[in-house]
Amino acid sequence: MNDTTLQSRPDLEVTRVRHALKFRLLQVTHVQALTPHLTRVTLTGEALDDFVSASFDDHIKVFFPEPGQDKPEVPVAGPDGPVFDPDKPRPVARDFTPRRYDREARELDIEFALHEAGPATAWAAQAKVGQYLGVGGPRGSFVIPAHFDWHLFVGDETALPAIARRLEELPAGTRAATVIEVADPSARIEFETKADLYAEWRYREDAVHPDGGALLLALREMFLPDGDGYVWAAGEATLMRAVRRLLCGERGIDKRRIRASAYWKRGAQAVHETIDE
Repeated sequence: MNDTTLQSRPDLEVTRVRHALKFRLLQVTHVQALTPHLTRVTLTGEALDDFVSASFDDHIKVFFPEPGQDKPEVPVAGPDGPVFDPDKPRPVARDFTPRRYDREARELDIEFALHEAGPATAWAAQAKVGQYLGVGGPRGSFVIPAHFDWHLFVGDETALPAIARRLEELPAGTRAATVIEVADPSARIEFETKADLYAEWRYREDAVHPDGGALLLALREMFLPDGDGYVWAAGEATLMRAVRRLLCGERGIDKRRIRASAYWKRGAQAVHETIDE
């Protein structure tokens, strides 16, 4: 795909939308284990009345209560971002995908991947109806048009909420493929979509390949259609960098037609960044 091709399809231009920053204290109304590795938590509150999420790629900041706390300390929006009470410790916060939002019911779903130990996984493992979480944002949306000739989604368990949301939103007849690496077959989910979907799953329990090897091999060998496509990838930082290098360097994906993000990094905490090198 060259510059002429990109310039001839202004209808495929990716756009960024900014949203007013707002912080909300929300209460848990439902907890559902989707798999042994993925838990869905439904939150509600009057403050959700004006919640906006324009893209499956959005992320919200989730604030967790400290041990022994009933409710987390939630900041307020200041002119330069969040403002915390200086007399209280800052709450632990992590980034998550807004999986589903129902304005009429004032409900927001968040799905927690139960992977490496950390405060989010620890909270999700004991989540109960009646508990509280704080939610900030999203501050903006990265909107990818749905009418590309094809879409490819790559990721691990942490990317499943965003991929599942996008597949639900794609119109009938859309050509889509997923290549996802999870711990084992029990981590698989069923996607609901009107798109024409081709799904590949790879498992880390497969000792033949080290972490990420099976996923990279699948990407190296898979068929990529002609036409204008878009790739969205998210997951562990080192693996997603390798995914981006492979797709751009070996498979010829234009760097402007791939969005790769690190949702976590092995051995580190609170990692969430876009990969563009």
